[in-house]
Amino acid sequence: MNVTVIGAGLAGSECAWQLAQRGIQVTLREMKPEKKTPAHVTEDFAELCCSNSLRSDQLENAVGLLKEELRRLGSLILSCADATRVEAGGALAVDRHGFAALVTEKIRSHPNVTVVPGEVTDIPEGEVVIASGPLTSDALAERLQTLLGAESDLHFYDAAAPLVSAESVDMDKAWMGSRYDKGTADYVNCPMTEEEYDAFWQALTTAQEAEVHGFEDKMVFEGCMPVEVMARRGHDTLCYGPLKPRGLTDPRTGKEPYAVVQLRRDNADGTVYNLVGFQTHLRFPEQRRVFSMIPALHDAEFLRYGVMHRNTFLNSPRLLDRYYRLKKEPRIAFAGQMTGVEGYVESAASGFLVGVETARRLMGKPPVDFPQETAIGALGLYISNQSVTAFQPMNINFGIMPPLGYKVKGKRNKNAALSQRSLDIIDQLKEEVLP
Repeated sequence: MNVTVIGAGLAGSECAWQLAQRGIQVTLREMKPEKKTPAHVTEDFAELCCSNSLRSDQLENAVGLLKEELRRLGSLILSCADATRVEAGGALAVDRHGFAALVTEKIRSHPNVTVVPGEVTDIPEGEVVIASGPLTSDALAERLQTLLGAESDLHFYDAAAPLVSAESVDMDKAWMGSRYDKGTADYVNCPMTEEEYDAFWQALTTAQEAEVHGFEDKMVFEGCMPVEVMARRGHDTLCYGPLKPRGLTDPRTGKEPYAVVQLRRDNADGTVYNLVGFQTHLRFPEQRRVFSMIPALHDAEFLRYGVMHRNTFLNSPRLLDRYYRLKKEPRIAFAGQMTGVEGYVESAASGFLVGVETARRLMGKPPVDFPQETAIGALGLYISNQSVTAFQPMNINFGIMPPLGYKVKGKRNKNAALSQRSLDIIDQLKEEVLP
């Protein structure tokens, strides 16, 4: 029994691992290092192109629940993330290079995985999982277009935030701390007065953007919106988004600033930080000019500028079932962001489910019923819900899971109860799911 997995990103790596752990021979096709997309830098698998954060690790948050489900079920991505985590308050952030290197080493050393480099331009015969990602090469995208028809021709744009060297941040104008003093003091907080913010906002909203063919603000996914696009929605929009000052008290003044830019550690050594929420497609000189207006970053050394690239995704409710299989040709499955699950952890979860279910089908076993009460199940049911008329990429959230059926006082308590309900189900499924 052999399965070809196309793409060694988060979803493809997780899928290949789950298949291999169940005794299935996997041919993993990855076009790097022979060919890279504009967003990729290294030759490693599971490269994190945007942020190094896998978002909240708290069970009162839906993505925190999804992580815990995957941990309990033997996820490769979560085990590698936990092994390479860097401090980020209540979030799970990783040393991006250490994380990718560890995933790569695990995959390459597995006896049931054969890695074949080079671009895939056609769909192989036999069992195939297409996890080529939102930056699928033009040749394969054209082949998919032919296979799937006009329903596959959807896209939006994604953006990555700049990185700065830690030593270039003026700590006389910043302080270390986490919002509401939650967890450890892991973020560099760069405050701005109202006058400083106003000048920054004026410059940001009028700065020159890099040319991106076919770009329109309406085509930007809300969860990864360029900071300049968000700023254009209103003078104080950023103050309710990535620059919100709530829960951050400047120790020098004892007061809450008008706006705060947060920097999050990007590597284990703490020598590189990224500007949280500053995905952008401004021209590089404009990024330096405008972002240097943030007082603590007036002499910042930019190690990487923000970039913008096109992401493609399928009209999954019309094309895929709850196990991410192509309805009209079930030997072909999809995984990752191209299915409409948005986010690192969500991509890994889709790869996990595809790997588990493909292996079970090949072994003559029935599929595992991950119900909508679980985060893994809720994602699969969302992307295959034919009643969704205007399909858009979706992060995991409690809104796509059934309500409790009884009242719980307080949102955090309600979310904690939803998580506990899910984890009770996951624990019951563990014996069936684990290899």
